[in-house]
Amino acid sequence: MNKLPPTLDLDALRTFVTGIECGSFAQAAIRLCRSTSAVSAQLKKLEQQCGVELVMKKGRGLALTRDGEIVMGYARRMLALNDEMHSALKGEQVQEEIRLGMQEDFGESLMPGILGEFTRRHPGVRIVARVDRNRPLLNAFDDNAIDMVLLWQDPRAQRQGRTIGQSQMAWIQHPDLDINALLAAGEPLPLVMFEHPCLMRAHAIDCLNRAGIPWRVVFVSHSLSGIWAAVQAGLGITLRTRIGMPGNLRVVGNVLPAPGSLGIALQQRDGTTAQTMLEQLMEEALLRAI
Repeated sequence: MNKLPPTLDLDALRTFVTGIECGSFAQAAIRLCRSTSAVSAQLKKLEQQCGVELVMKKGRGLALTRDGEIVMGYARRMLALNDEMHSALKGEQVQEEIRLGMQEDFGESLMPGILGEFTRRHPGVRIVARVDRNRPLLNAFDDNAIDMVLLWQDPRAQRQGRTIGQSQMAWIQHPDLDINALLAAGEPLPLVMFEHPCLMRAHAIDCLNRAGIPWRVVFVSHSLSGIWAAVQAGLGITLRTRIGMPGNLRVVGNVLPAPGSLGIALQQRDGTTAQTMLEQLMEEALLRAI
């Protein structure tokens, strides 16, 4: 008979999560109304149960090890389920409003399914969603107009949020557009882009410039639906990810430089139980999509 894995202590998991969220286990002790030595003992107990080190010192603070990052993701889900079960046993429903902001690629393709599933599971939580581009979403987050924001990760930005995953970028075209003929004739590559500033627009132009490929922007859109419409009309190519790509478009072959990948980040304020539940659904859906 196979030996059963050890059962993790939920109190130790809560101490671990709280310590990372507070930035120190001394602050976690205050929030949890425990002594610092008790909190340290809980962390040591959890590391012994997991058989790995979960945190390491980074400057004056703490950082997660690679194993700690794995445990953190599961710990939040386990604690959210624990808290949800206790609420259900008491006949309670989470009564809360979450103001969610999301970048257009996610808002148009993934979010309807995510929000529908979340509402079915948690009918007591009201979702107020806003779909926009990166900069307006960050401005709204800074102005405290939204609580959570899901967007493309700008590698140049000082604040990054929590990285959920990496999505491969791709040159996307209508099948009738002959890219090889354009390149052979030395004609500028027709681009369909968002107006400046745009992460993918800047990356596309930089890629083509470094490869010595001439280009010109033939269509500028204020919305993602406008981008897809112009590409479907054969006006030019665009640089996006495959998330939400219309079925009648295709990825350009190896005739253009590989554009690399772009991170997906989640920024949020102090996470409530409902926000943690929504975060889990978003992460699961995004990981399936990329």
